[in-house]
Amino acid sequence: MKNNYPPDFTYPDFARQFTAELFQPNNWADLFKNAGAQYVVLTSKHHEGFTNWPSNVSWNWNSMDVGPHRDLVGELASSIRTRTKLKFGVYHSLFEWFNPQYVKDKASNFKSKSFVNSKTMPELYELVNKYKPDIVWSDGDFGPDVYWNSTEFLAWLYNNSPVKDHVVTNDRWGTGIRCHHGGFYSCSDRYSPGVLQPHKWENCMTIDRYSWGYRRNANIQDFLTIEEIIATFASTISCGGNMLMNVGPTKYGMIAPVFQDRLMEFGSWLKVNGEAVYFSTPWRAQNDSVTPKIWYTQKSLAVYAFVLAWPSDNMLELGSPVVTSSSTVSMLGWNGPSIEWHQKSVQTNKGIIIALPNVPAVKLPCKWAWVLKLENFT
Repeated sequence: MKNNYPPDFTYPDFARQFTAELFQPNNWADLFKNAGAQYVVLTSKHHEGFTNWPSNVSWNWNSMDVGPHRDLVGELASSIRTRTKLKFGVYHSLFEWFNPQYVKDKASNFKSKSFVNSKTMPELYELVNKYKPDIVWSDGDFGPDVYWNSTEFLAWLYNNSPVKDHVVTNDRWGTGIRCHHGGFYSCSDRYSPGVLQPHKWENCMTIDRYSWGYRRNANIQDFLTIEEIIATFASTISCGGNMLMNVGPTKYGMIAPVFQDRLMEFGSWLKVNGEAVYFSTPWRAQNDSVTPKIWYTQKSLAVYAFVLAWPSDNMLELGSPVVTSSSTVSMLGWNGPSIEWHQKSVQTNKGIIIALPNVPAVKLPCKWAWVLKLENFT
């Protein structure tokens, strides 16, 4: 700060530099749709308290009064709903780093509720009534749930709000609530348990390994590769989770090309392999018992094996599937000769050996993570 800003520069002065002059919500909506997403969650307010909509309780500290002079939440909600079938959600931080009312409430050991009653809860009601989000993604829940009046808000949300019949929430509604109560569990940032969970959950992760925002000083190696993203995704959905993939836009309202590239790569992969993803459920085995980097999902009578690493000899052993008399093996997107395979053990019918297509990589249905469809296996 001393090297780059005037001596009297304060944090609120950053708001004027947040201009969003290149923000085109239609382009964002099209990008998310082409990425294969099913829902999008916009940060309506982060921990500094700046609201990306003209909030009635955030005077001169919102995107209409200062900076962009635009209703960013409303514009993106409109574009998502008119151009896509995606569900629209809002992220909202309960607490604020610098708000003197919150600091005072915290100092009282959360016995006073000045901040909750005058700022953060009015914001939440305002967001729901004005933008009617499909998802309310709460965060910044540092303080007991009784301080935040969380149960009162959630009771209204699920019983009397304009989105009561379809809204979904996460689990960040007070200290100690995460991973115990909520519509879906988010537990911790980048939560990836690697085993099947008894409750619906979400892996909220970042493409930038080190930041949730945009970093001018980021190097290319700081971003997850598409192979790493797909590996995280396969592990997540095999264990019953959804994946919420974070990108950090610039202050001028653009999604940086490296983020666009990863989203478009992921979308191209989903166009081939979406059958194994959308409306799938976890199988009895999440990963293979013999070969590493294999994850499973299932749908109807089919089991899908996500092959994250191609074997050097084109021969793949799967230890978890059990053969029946009508079992078949195919590869999603593959239009070449039938996939040859045989069972490993005639005595137990457990385990199969698959001969993957011995063709140049350019002739395979996708560049990364191939999906085998196993029909009529147990």
